[in-house]
Amino acid sequence: MAYEIVARDVAIQVGDSASMSAYLARPAGGGSHPTVLVCAELWGVTEEVRAVVRRVAELGYVAIVPNLYHRCDPETAGGLEESDANRERAFELLGRLTRDEVETDLRACTDYVREHAGADGKCGILGFSLGGHIAYFAASRLDLDAAAIFYPGWLPVAGTALSRPEPLLEATGAIADRDVRMLLFFAELDHVIDADQRGRIGDALAAAGVRHETVVYPEVQHAFFFPGRGVYDKDAAEDSWARVREFFATRLAR
Repeated sequence: MAYEIVARDVAIQVGDSASMSAYLARPAGGGSHPTVLVCAELWGVTEEVRAVVRRVAELGYVAIVPNLYHRCDPETAGGLEESDANRERAFELLGRLTRDEVETDLRACTDYVREHAGADGKCGILGFSLGGHIAYFAASRLDLDAAAIFYPGWLPVAGTALSRPEPLLEATGAIADRDVRMLLFFAELDHVIDADQRGRIGDALAAAGVRHETVVYPEVQHAFFFPGRGVYDKDAAEDSWARVREFFATRLAR
């Protein structure tokens, strides 16, 4: 069943002064629905990510993606066009993210959708690349029932995004403590996350006792999910989405 949806840009108050832009979609009409937080790639809240938010809402969830760069550069509300110059700019922005501020922003999203968008009950998270990294972090801090994570970068290595001062992988024990169920997708030919890193992530999850499933797609590259790119893989994208759909249906059911 695909729900008819409504979608809009929203401004969310964070703290006493900051206003964070976000994109929200939910089933049309009344009623309450579980929440799915969506975490964007390096490029921010692009039309590609907005399309994912709408796809999630069509499954019967209140979906929202925040612009986590809002403190550093509010003009990034519509995302960044992919280019070498914007890649450099985005890495400068993600280098200014902090764990506590990201947690504050994600909590502000869940509070907002519960107050203004009919969200109720369970909460999941979905992230891609940098967004997968953010989703892994969120699973260590927030009350989540499910985390679907696509090719999360920089988890075992210190120095990038939220892997500061120590690798974010060291927060895996907190995910186990919260009993967040995880579904992770990797690409065999990923230039960001090689086989050694995939192994270290899997070992950390197993050692901590996190209930998880890992899927590695052979002969596929990083960022395989989004159409229109040279690395897009239709079979992997469709299979992974079917798994996400089933995963959320099981974990977020009331």
